[in-house]
Amino acid sequence: MPPHDTVPADWPSDVALFPYDDANAQLVRTVAPKGWPPPVPKDRYDMVVIGAGTAGLVSAAIAAGLGARVALIERHLFGGDCLNFGCVPSKAIIRAARAWTEARRATSQFGGPPVTGEGDFGAVMARLRRLRADISHVDGVERFRALGIDVFLGEAAFNGQDTVRVGDATLRFRRAIIATGARAARPPIPGLADTPYDTNESIFSATERPNRLVVIGGGPIGAELAQSFARFGSRVTVVHADVQVLPREDADAAAIVATSLEAEGVHLINEARIERVSHDGSQFTVDVMGKGAELRLDADSLLVATGRTPNVEGLNLEAAEVLYTRQGVTVDDRLRTTNPRVYAIGDVSSRLQFTHMADAQARLVVANALFFGIGGGRVSALVVPRVTYTDPEVAHVGLTVEEAAAAGQTIDTIRVDLDDNDRARLDGDAHGFLKVHLATGSDRILGATLVASHAGEMIGEMSVAITQGVGLGALGKTIHPYPTQSEIFRRAADAWRKRAFTSRARTLFAAWFWLFR
Repeated sequence: MPPHDTVPADWPSDVALFPYDDANAQLVRTVAPKGWPPPVPKDRYDMVVIGAGTAGLVSAAIAAGLGARVALIERHLFGGDCLNFGCVPSKAIIRAARAWTEARRATSQFGGPPVTGEGDFGAVMARLRRLRADISHVDGVERFRALGIDVFLGEAAFNGQDTVRVGDATLRFRRAIIATGARAARPPIPGLADTPYDTNESIFSATERPNRLVVIGGGPIGAELAQSFARFGSRVTVVHADVQVLPREDADAAAIVATSLEAEGVHLINEARIERVSHDGSQFTVDVMGKGAELRLDADSLLVATGRTPNVEGLNLEAAEVLYTRQGVTVDDRLRTTNPRVYAIGDVSSRLQFTHMADAQARLVVANALFFGIGGGRVSALVVPRVTYTDPEVAHVGLTVEEAAAAGQTIDTIRVDLDDNDRARLDGDAHGFLKVHLATGSDRILGATLVASHAGEMIGEMSVAITQGVGLGALGKTIHPYPTQSEIFRRAADAWRKRAFTSRARTLFAAWFWLFR
């Protein structure tokens, strides 16, 4: 059915999800039902969870499953950023953009039939909304009520060291979990606040493809969406302050991504500063200072992707004696705040703002908070991979070269290029490499970076190796099916063995064989 022109009657007034179509209506009914009746509060809860994103939902579900009395409070949308404005919609966009590109490349690379004409961007976005709505029941309000959790929809604020107020109710708790997440940061650019710019929280509401898109920020979100919109046919410019896109990643990996972006028409402006942004009612004007030269960009849409800001406002953390800064709620290695009754997890307190990190912290916090740490652990012990879903993807786990140096850890690095991998060459995806960082003089894996078309699916092998202490030599003894891109791990082990085969070892082996001639 076509979108509605007006807000449906059962649509909460504070929910900004566009358009008002059946898919979004289904989503809203699932994650933010209007008129939700507040439950009668228990005398005391074992755990009160504030925030129903990944961190809050997982911790609440685990605690309730173990028999704890749990209250869960959400002021906006169940599912948080991941379901509504992050992982789910962005990956739907990325997959559609990749499919469009694969269709175009089928002619030149594989002799396929020619593809002509423009695609249907509206259909891409409609598919996104349908998929998001279909997935939403997993994070839905009714599901968590069915788990025996008291679900409160409204603003939460501490009014004591062991109490939280929501609506007219005051909830007493043994332990509380702050899981309020983060939101798109707004950089202090003159004029920006007076323009209708987009962030990840609004870009997925688009129904028409912008002809000209300027992206401020060259991190993962900026790079992923820049490439996707370029593939849809937008003229995309990325303006970022750093010397490279993906500034946290290996320089060689970032260079491959930059080359891929530029090959697909994305204009990259490195080491640049935004002087001013304005909007005249129809288009944006972005004044840029880059490498000593001034540049003026015109755009139909402006996407700001300059990081995230923790959601700490309105919680009255002072009443609970919970310390926080601009970087979020302060926690120790077991996720406990300055109030021993209160813990904080996920994007509101974590430097690593990933859904899988929020999930892992939620599993730790239940044990740490409710069972005196039995079965829990320290955040510093977690081995956390990360993936940027550009094409090719960039995945990393463990220490980087810079982190190893800062820790005083000397390393040996093994590099294997993907263009030697048969499957990658057959698939036309041979742009990439694997770097494995080893403790000097051993095969102990400290970190790894992988650039490949499906690096996110492959990096788990390195994560397991680091977590379980499996050396590169042992990993090389694992038989990987041929032809697969995963053979690159065996090739890395072969390269390590070859490097370890010193001149002294060659002399000893030569003597051995001489004895038997």
